[in-house]
Amino acid sequence: MSPELTYEQALEKLDEKLKLLEDGDLSLEDALKAVDEARVYLKICTERLEAARHKIEVRAEPEPAEGPQ
Repeated sequence: MSPELTYEQALEKLDEKLKLLEDGDLSLEDALKAVDEARVYLKICTERLEAARHKIEVRAEPEPAEGPQ
């Protein structure tokens, strides 16, 4: 589980873990491990989205107007 994953890669890994959990075929220990791993991927996705949102907000800010002094 590398924090170097892109948003799309982390989302795919998260989806895989959630599908394993939904299937219900995991032992309790494996299910807990899958939950922990899913949390890591969710955190990566959230961080990537926040970084993208920040870039959008920074670019959307208007330039300060220079008025007469």
